This record gives sequence, structure tokens and C-alpha cells, in this order.
Amino acid sequence: MSFNSKKQLQSFLAEDIGKGDITSALLSKKKITAKIISREDAIVAGVTHAKEIFKLKGCTVKILKKEGSKIKPNGVIMTITGDAGKILTCERTALNLLTRMSGIATQTSFLVKKIPSKTKLYATRKTAPGLRYFDKEAVEIGGGKKHRLRLDEMVMIKDNHIAIHDSLESLIKKAKSKHKKFEVEVENIPDLLLAAKSGATIVMLDNFTPAQIKKAILTLKNQKLRNKVLLEASGGISAKNITNYGKTGVDIISVGSITNSVKGIDLSLEI
Repeated sequence: MSFNSKKQLQSFLAEDIGKGDITSALLSKKKITAKIISREDAIVAGVTHAKEIFKLKGCTVKILKKEGSKIKPNGVIMTITGDAGKILTCERTALNLLTRMSGIATQTSFLVKKIPSKTKLYATRKTAPGLRYFDKEAVEIGGGKKHRLRLDEMVMIKDNHIAIHDSLESLIKKAKSKHKKFEVEVENIPDLLLAAKSGATIVMLDNFTPAQIKKAILTLKNQKLRNKVLLEASGGISAKNITNYGKTGVDIISVGSITNSVKGIDLSLEI
């Protein structure tokens, strides 16, 4: 299933407009040029989608800050030329997406700089329905990785799957018989060893402390299993402790807060 971003943007705009922008309809026809500026330091993300939103109403957009660019307070991201009413109709939808995506990209970039370059920062599926594609794109713009976009992309055996099935071992065997790659979430070292020995592509160390992760890695090395599996640290990881997790030697650190608790960037449209 391919994602049609234009169709989704049309839906966002239609949701906001309803039966019509009755306030902007009061304005006389007038061609203007507006600009979107940032009120704070940020990594810009979502400019191509914001441009598309304005284009849906016949406006012309000039992008001054491309995806992933750094911007300072009062910096101009883009200019928009067109009918004044049409620009104002699109204003909030475009700003909402730009604000959110730039917030995600900015926080992702901040966290990426706190960990070794060989350790990858992954997003999770903790996104708002309808926004996952945009959220995950913003993570990539900020220097992170998308992880799974959808449930059909890779098997990920988590605690509730194990609780429903007979056992972790039998569930792993079933996954391995049907799929080349799969990930297993574990909460202890015995389950980690089982997953690693069974051929898991990735093992997620759920809510392990940095000290516990170091012990887990040493155990894998002693059994010559470390190079056979990717290790993902997840759970309770924030800007305050991510550096300590990065020092453990894990391959992946996943942080749900970069998409589910995002602080939007303060942007505004000025005429």
C-alpha cells in the first residue's frame, strides 16, 4: 500500500475548511505576498508539504529554507504569493504541519548528537493516526530512522504476543518459518539468549538500564552471539539519559517521545 501525501493533505485542508472559510470570504480579492517565519532556533521540516497545501488553493510558493536546514529566530522559511483569502484559508493547516514536523526534526537532531554515530536513533509507532507518514519523515529529516511504518513491514514479537501464545520459543519458531527478518522484545537475559540463538534479526531490550545492557552484551559476547544480532534499547529513554544508553554499545535506540510528545516550533505567517 503506497501513501498518497497529496490526498492526505487535501483531507487535512478539507477538515479545517468545512463548508467554507466564511471569515476570509468577507475579504475583497487582493493579491498579496506573505511569509512564514520561525520565532526560535530549529531544524526545518515539512516545507514541501506546506508548499503543496498552499498550491491546492492556487498560491505560488518560494521555499527559502529546504528540508533539514537550520533556522534562527525571525528567519524566513518560505514566501507565499496569491489571493489573500486563499492564503489565510491555508494558513493554519500549513503552519500546524510545519510546526509539528519541525519540532520532531529538531528534537531528533538534538538527540542524535548525544549518541555515537554508529548507534542509530529510531522512531516508534507512537504517532497520531493520519500523521505517521509525516512524523516519520520528520524523524529522518532530523537524522533518525523510521523503523516500521506499518505492521506489515516486519514481525515484531512483543510482550502481549507472548502472553497470548504458548511460549516465546514456539512463537519465534513460527516467525522464523514464515519470515526472513523479525524482531523480539525481551525483558531478561535468558529470553535475549533464546532470541539470539533462534536467529532474531533485532532484539529489543525493553526497559533495561544501561548497566543491564552492558551485562547483556557481555553475556552475548561470551557466547559468541553478539555479532549475530542487532540490539535495540527502548523504554524510559530521554534527553537526560540517552548518552548513557549510547555508551553501552547498542546498535539502535528507540524513543517514542520524539513523535508522541513533540513540542512544536513557534512559527507564524506574516503579511
